[in-house]
Amino acid sequence: MHVAFVAPFLMEATLRFVAGAAALPGIRLSLVSQDPLERVPPGLRARLAGHWRVADAFEPAALVQAADGLGRRLGPIERLIGSLEQLQEPLAVARERLGLPGLPSSVAHNFRDKARMKDVLRAAGVPCARHALATSAAEIAAFAAAAGFPIVVKPPAGAGGAGTHRIDDATALARHLAAHPPTAAQPALCEEFLSGAEHSFDSVFIDGRLVFWSVSRYVPSPLTVMENPWIQWCVLLPRELEGFEDIRRIGASALGALGLQSGMTHMEWFRRPDGSVAVSEVAARPPGAQFTTLLSFAHDRDFYRAWPEIVIHNRFDPPPRRWAVGAAYLRGQGSGRVRRVLGLEAAQREVGSLVVEARLPEPGASQASGYEGAGHVILRDADTARVESALRRLVTLVQVELG
Repeated sequence: MHVAFVAPFLMEATLRFVAGAAALPGIRLSLVSQDPLERVPPGLRARLAGHWRVADAFEPAALVQAADGLGRRLGPIERLIGSLEQLQEPLAVARERLGLPGLPSSVAHNFRDKARMKDVLRAAGVPCARHALATSAAEIAAFAAAAGFPIVVKPPAGAGGAGTHRIDDATALARHLAAHPPTAAQPALCEEFLSGAEHSFDSVFIDGRLVFWSVSRYVPSPLTVMENPWIQWCVLLPRELEGFEDIRRIGASALGALGLQSGMTHMEWFRRPDGSVAVSEVAARPPGAQFTTLLSFAHDRDFYRAWPEIVIHNRFDPPPRRWAVGAAYLRGQGSGRVRRVLGLEAAQREVGSLVVEARLPEPGASQASGYEGAGHVILRDADTARVESALRRLVTLVQVELG
């Protein structure tokens, strides 16, 4: 089967999915990218059947042209896939023009347009935050008056927390509107601020059925981390999934309402103080921020290879959850490049036996602007409480200096 993998930029995480697809038996994999072929590591480059460079990988016409060109050169493209959230609508449109199977554009739009998503979810009875799509400052002010502060304002097609702002009062709202006035061309999605413990719900659907699910807990929420640069974010995947049956049921209902038939998803949700569930948003793609790595360690299964098998062959064998796993994201305070990392020796003594992967910040490296920081450490153990305690200790001991 000739498969084209669309990877606009050859980032490390994306290349792991590309490598997973290239490793599947019976697959000839071509790469469509804005980056040159020379950016692909030599070992992976040797396993590619072809490469087609495009100026804009988010433009459906460019993807159709790439698929046609690769098809003429190497034989017809039979699957067109990509792991980035921002690609899901362009990919769906291109597949429909090419007559290829995959996520329909109407379903991709349900997932990508967060305002439409919440309309669909609320109509289906799925609990989620109150929301409104605002095209003017007056509409945001009206929503704030109705919902009460705090509120959250973000792009309707955002990803990874980019452009998300918590607005606590009328003064903060006035400042926000002066800097980011919404328009008809660039509307803003306003949401009720959800309080409680934030989690993810990662899942696999095959032929409209939930066949695999996982829950993780954020410590603290990504928005809190973005607002407080001194916080080093942690994510915990407990070994035990008892007590999460409500989100399993609600998550399956939400994905069914949005129209998913087959694929891997990443949902964010809250456990409110009263114990109830509220869905924040969901994406029809594998999770980012090292979550795919965490799932792989928790289940002793390579999810970077499992995802392409799902979208290419519509096949997935659910693995048992064998371990509790957690990630600590190392962030420096202030600005500038990484000067040094403190506390590594103490951390090695105290929690080193649990470490299964470490990407430590390197002196001279720049720090990412988001909650992932300049590096991460992944811990694993059969005891969930031990992993949670070790994560808290790790982010206390290890400090990244910038300057």
